[in-house]
Amino acid sequence: MVSETKMEEQIHDRIALAFKDQNILVTGGTGFLGKVLVEKFLRCLPEVRQIYMLIRPKKGKDPKNRMDDIFNSPLFEKVKQQRGLAELRKSVTVVNGDVSMLGMGLSPEDRKMLCEKIDIVYHGAATVRFDELLKKAVLLNTRGTKQMLELAKEMKHLKLFAHISTAYCHLEEKILREKSYPPPADPHKIIKCIEWMDDEVVEAMTDKILGDIPNTYAFTKALSEGLIEEAMPHIPVILLRPSVVIPVWKEPVPGWTDNINGPTGLLIGAGKGVIRTMYCDENGYADYLPVDIAVNAILAASWNYFYLHDDERRVFNLTSSNEYKVSWAEIIARGRKITEKVPLNGVVWYPGGSMKKSRLMHNICFLLFHMIPAYLIDTLIFLAGYKPIMCRVQRRIRKGFEVFEYYANHQWDFDNSNMYKVRDRFNSVEYEKYQLHGNDLDIDGYFESCIRAARIFILNEQPETLPAARRHLRIMYWVDVLTKILCFVFLIYLLASWSESFRALLTGCWAIAKQTLSH
Repeated sequence: MVSETKMEEQIHDRIALAFKDQNILVTGGTGFLGKVLVEKFLRCLPEVRQIYMLIRPKKGKDPKNRMDDIFNSPLFEKVKQQRGLAELRKSVTVVNGDVSMLGMGLSPEDRKMLCEKIDIVYHGAATVRFDELLKKAVLLNTRGTKQMLELAKEMKHLKLFAHISTAYCHLEEKILREKSYPPPADPHKIIKCIEWMDDEVVEAMTDKILGDIPNTYAFTKALSEGLIEEAMPHIPVILLRPSVVIPVWKEPVPGWTDNINGPTGLLIGAGKGVIRTMYCDENGYADYLPVDIAVNAILAASWNYFYLHDDERRVFNLTSSNEYKVSWAEIIARGRKITEKVPLNGVVWYPGGSMKKSRLMHNICFLLFHMIPAYLIDTLIFLAGYKPIMCRVQRRIRKGFEVFEYYANHQWDFDNSNMYKVRDRFNSVEYEKYQLHGNDLDIDGYFESCIRAARIFILNEQPETLPAARRHLRIMYWVDVLTKILCFVFLIYLLASWSESFRALLTGCWAIAKQTLSH
């Protein structure tokens, strides 16, 4: 006989029960992952008492206007239909603040209010730019984490502080375990030095400070983890390391994203015909995690810690490559097939190109197939009376390549046994509602959702433009074929002009061919 308690656990959503009547503070809620996290709370955990979002003014918009923009996003259409916009606004309290500022820009009243009310903190505020200036990255990613921990220590009812880090911050570890690692430097000393040094001095010393770490993002995230480890004996904190977070897989809007980071940017660039070559080990793979699965993992790890009281598991790698490995070559092959089926508008050339194992060959191809065509197209655009753009686009692509190439030509693997253990604790309701498995994953279907969503939400290319896009793609296919034929003929002509022996060989071949045909 199954006990009554066991039957009740199988029926009820214990994660929803854990978050019932909790006051939750979210930093980084205006970012990609943060938006999906807040939407999940509002749609699937409506009995949360209140969500507090720390938001800074940006581009002339105050925090409340920025929150309205978020609610107007297609991501929130489903939950608005369920609960109504007015109720959503009541469920979210906007707190004016900026994690990168001293004191986080909080008024004394807001700081006191947070200390008295907050039960759970999700700290995700960070700059995710890999090429961010070191001073800005330290002040936001590292000092911001330190200040959030100091605030958390003052909170009277704190049950959980969840720090959202990255699986790619301890790059010297080829297999990342679910444990703390020593930071690359003393985070407190780095913060102090950065605070008093001028921007120009910091920039001049950046390479020396980073050492073997390839970018400021990985460096400052690793420093932040050092601060989290220091805080573990004093407050209820867990460390979450998502890998490359990519568009929504299933809910609430398949394929939705608000950026072109990761594979989405590659698919768009290749689909538009502006990416023709990449320096990359085509057999290598990165670790990808759909954002809705990342959010489910965050909720599951939180529930495991503060509801099931599992104090042994405090570090979680939110990764997927132990179960699903998609190589760079496979991404390009699948992407090419899908962009032929769902082409983008106004492609500048027929999608093609390839990955190069040789940096020299890649650089030659970049010159021939990226820069020279860009200059030719910009010249035509300029002569037509418009502002040239292709060279600027290619410079941005080159800058992106500088970041991409490091990760594409190195390999890391991840242990995520802690998350497997949490997944095993799910009952049937939780297993479906907070999906952490890919048993029904259709990679081609997912990629197609990403491309269709990118057309609409990133490129503003509506579905009714698809027939015209397909016609344009067919034209560009024949332009590509004709250009290749002309280039080949031109090459033969040059060889014939430069080489008497080659010309004699061609003449002899032609004579033999005529003689053969005459017989």
